[in-house]
Amino acid sequence: MDIHEYLNNDYFLLTLTFGVYFLAKLVRKMLQLPVFNPILVSIAFMICFLTIADIDYETYKLSGSKIDFWLKPAVVSLGVPLYKQLHSIKHEMVPIFMSQLVGCLVGIVSVVALAQYFGASRIVVLSLAAKSVTTPIAMEVTQSTIVVFVGIFGAITGFRILKYGHIGMPSSQGISLGTASHAVGTSAAMEHGMEHGAYASLGLTLNGIFTAILTPYILQMMGII
Repeated sequence: MDIHEYLNNDYFLLTLTFGVYFLAKLVRKMLQLPVFNPILVSIAFMICFLTIADIDYETYKLSGSKIDFWLKPAVVSLGVPLYKQLHSIKHEMVPIFMSQLVGCLVGIVSVVALAQYFGASRIVVLSLAAKSVTTPIAMEVTQSTIVVFVGIFGAITGFRILKYGHIGMPSSQGISLGTASHAVGTSAAMEHGMEHGAYASLGLTLNGIFTAILTPYILQMMGII
């Protein structure tokens, strides 16, 4: 087996991806800099590696499909912190439910309207429509990967923006981050505590459900589809 064939091996690429991700987590923990987001660092490294090693995307996608399989179970596992905080959450379900519904509607309409105003193509508009749901749901709604970048941006800047907005309650911070930045934001919220993580999981789940159900109808009403 020559070196190029070894580098194209599915299991080598899979191991390298995990290795880079966990190394990036250690670096972020040591430096305490949000910009060193493990997903962002991993994406940047793998793009450079694939380019230098002359490995085509289809080859890497084949090995990456072994990771994609675990996306849906990972979303389901977010119900664990939600269940642990259920006694607090159930007393706030009405305001949470209404805020999520309104937030979903405003999020979809605003991003689609802005994209159209600035002359984005129909494909880009459709991709942006599901920007705030977690990757497995977005893949079902629009086949979009832009949600990954939205999640990274939220994980890096989310708590700082909330701080500037004088939003300090763990429940408010968590649900905001989970709603706007889906699974990546929820992961960042969990690093701040169980309550943050529980409300982030709730925000992710409700926003994902509303977006998956309402997006086709809203796009139809706006004349996109």
